[in-house]
Amino acid sequence: MALFSIFKKKDFFSAAEKEQIVAAIRSAEKNTSGEIRVFIENRNPFVDPLDRASQLFFKLKMQETDHRNAVLLYIAMKSHELALFADEGIYREVGAEYWNLAVKNMIKEFSNDHIPTGIEQCVRQIGVTLTEKFPYIPTEDRNELPDDIVFGK
Repeated sequence: MALFSIFKKKDFFSAAEKEQIVAAIRSAEKNTSGEIRVFIENRNPFVDPLDRASQLFFKLKMQETDHRNAVLLYIAMKSHELALFADEGIYREVGAEYWNLAVKNMIKEFSNDHIPTGIEQCVRQIGVTLTEKFPYIPTEDRNELPDDIVFGK
């Protein structure tokens, strides 16, 4: 039995913190056709966190959204790395500076040990931008990707 304990997923957040993040995702997506996912794992197996985020983005089939406006927030907790990877539709609309600023804001919260709050604020900020660039159209839009947090190893 003790052998299996090494395979248990690390609980990075309390149940309330997980719900806080999922609620932020749902709220951020409420008025947009855009999609946001959060992927969290212990360590980044790649050299560059953006490369890892890109790999996961395509593994999660996030490029298959109708408007190419999905965003992945990637965090490797023990590696102390994070990245935002946006599909071409939304990336073109806001440019690299926008994403760099979002990452800097998250790092600021993380450095104050406010990781769930940093994630929530970033998700909400992206949601505002997605709403501006890709507003919700009731007759066309649907929730294309799950809102839950994805936990890796």
